[in-house]
Amino acid sequence: MTFHQENFDNGPSPIRKLEQQQENTALQIHAVFQSSYRIEAELLGVDDFPPLRRSAEDIKQSSTSFYGYFENGKLAAVTELELSFGELDICSFVVDPKYFRMGIGSKLLDAVFAEFPNRNRIVETGADNYPAISLYEKKGFRVEKRWMTEIGIEKVRLKMGSN
Repeated sequence: MTFHQENFDNGPSPIRKLEQQQENTALQIHAVFQSSYRIEAELLGVDDFPPLRRSAEDIKQSSTSFYGYFENGKLAAVTELELSFGELDICSFVVDPKYFRMGIGSKLLDAVFAEFPNRNRIVETGADNYPAISLYEKKGFRVEKRWMTEIGIEKVRLKMGSN
């Protein structure tokens, strides 16, 4: 699917699987990543934040799956997923700052979980990214591990599932 206005308004759901191989789609994902990850970098108190180095071309070439939430025809939130061995790895999960605190992130997670039921779910984020951790914990995730990265960012891994 290419992203044209008419595609957004005709579906029953604001949530769509994204075709990141499409140039325009990759650019839109990249824009949401950049705006959201700038806020996370501020929360973590870092200037050099690896997700901000990711290019639209990197996104375009990715073998992971992307899902987006659209609000009034605009990409408002994106999640990037990898499925393996009965596990759903949330590689990226961002909401455009213009759409913070509107429940969009929660709705996107609910849709992804409905699409991929009965899987252990994992996600990693910065330990000081309290809004994200709060959302994940409300969805049933629990902190499984904490560690300091080689670039000085403390991270947490959260997991939901039986294993």
